[in-house]
Amino acid sequence: MAQHFLLSAASRTLSLRAIYKAGEDAAYETFCKMRWPETDGEAVCPCCGFDEAYKITTRRKFKCKACHHQFSVTSGTIFASRKMDFVDLLAAICIIVNASKGVSMVQLSRDLDCQYKTAFVLDHKLREAMALEVQTGEILEGHVEIDGAYFGGHFRPKNAKTDRVDRRLKEHQTGKRRVVVAMRERHGRTLPIVTLNEGEGVALANENVSRMATMSADEASHWDMLHMGWHVDRVNHSEMYSDHGKHTNWVESYFSRLRRMVEGQHHGVSPQCLYQYANHAAWLEDNRRTDNGTLAHIVVSNAMGSPVSRQWKGYWQRAA
Repeated sequence: MAQHFLLSAASRTLSLRAIYKAGEDAAYETFCKMRWPETDGEAVCPCCGFDEAYKITTRRKFKCKACHHQFSVTSGTIFASRKMDFVDLLAAICIIVNASKGVSMVQLSRDLDCQYKTAFVLDHKLREAMALEVQTGEILEGHVEIDGAYFGGHFRPKNAKTDRVDRRLKEHQTGKRRVVVAMRERHGRTLPIVTLNEGEGVALANENVSRMATMSADEASHWDMLHMGWHVDRVNHSEMYSDHGKHTNWVESYFSRLRRMVEGQHHGVSPQCLYQYANHAAWLEDNRRTDNGTLAHIVVSNAMGSPVSRQWKGYWQRAA
């Protein structure tokens, strides 16, 4: 009886390994096709561009027949020097694109059964791939809404009421407070930029919004200068949120997603990394009508076309 049980357990283990290997092979082929779509997954040397290479199957590497350079499918991409299996990388991408307001790094590390540090760096690398579709450098056109929202810089009050101070004063602030100025086309792109104060938004609009566009803003005084370059619809939020079609609801929708991402999922974001979370939220907002399968293919394709991340490759080694 015991021998029969051991044989059954061994056979189940072998079948699970076979299933995992099949999934790993399929994931690897997916990465190859995303890296070299023009040759349908056939390796192209990143050094000389020659499209014929030997396959080193034991290490999943290639050797160019022309210059003899050895490379892998992730060489020169944001996944360079990766140690995770390809099926785990795909799983991470699917989890991240499926989370409409982001996913915490602790949760991602549990889902992938990896260290927190691994999940942290991987998620930021994928945000860099998403940012390629957000920070394109293209000018916004049509009807553009603009607004700003402040994040971070929380000053924890003292326990005793007699020891508490006025947290609105500059001397009692942490210096970590930042504002995300967002410009959003109606039925179009969202462009977020992190600055120190909301008043810089007019200068950002001068650089990123077409002079032929029309704009919407609230009644804050720092938006008055917008009238010098555009036709601007203003709405007084102390009285109403929409005044006969004049509103900033689209950009406010973006801030709603970003705030729930920062406060609800991550419980706080450093000012140095806020721009990446802002780009992530913008990418999710602009692609909210796209199915998850297409989103996963977009992220893989962008990641395989992105260069090595100078900020996140070896991040923990430098931080240590």
